[in-house]
Amino acid sequence: MRDALRLFADGVSGLSNRLGMAAAWLYPVLVAVMIINVALRYGFGRGFIELEELQWHLYAAAFLLGFAYTYVADEHVRADLLAARLTPRARAWIEMLGCLLLLFPFASIVTFYAFDFFLQSFLLGESSEMPSGLPYRWIIKAVLLIALAMLSLQSLGTAASQALVLWPGRREES
Repeated sequence: MRDALRLFADGVSGLSNRLGMAAAWLYPVLVAVMIINVALRYGFGRGFIELEELQWHLYAAAFLLGFAYTYVADEHVRADLLAARLTPRARAWIEMLGCLLLLFPFASIVTFYAFDFFLQSFLLGESSEMPSGLPYRWIIKAVLLIALAMLSLQSLGTAASQALVLWPGRREES
């Protein structure tokens, strides 16, 4: 059972890391789109709604797809005033219970509603309200769905890794 928990926790964390690293590559693309947009607008007096919307979508996708990565890398906002004084075992209990009782239910409920949000957009063939805006608005809504589902999965992976710290036998620090 220990091996299965470790395999699950490591697999989910690996997936979160790969997704986060892939999302990081959206930022150079975003910067390039911004530079092109500014050059076209101020250098040639021509603005493009498509580029404006593409900027928003790239920024949103990079930000959202980094949720799970930020959590597994322990780079999220956290108030560690008390945690520094607690034992590793107490911290593991708090982290595991926080994942199972707070993060997983919240992320799962929002994922559930994000699915309908995405599906309606997809079925309607939703596109930008602007005549020259981007088509396929469902793509960014799918990114939201994927990001939230990955955060839900990562909460279970983190809970599994914390359970390993609490598991009788060889103790692991987290």
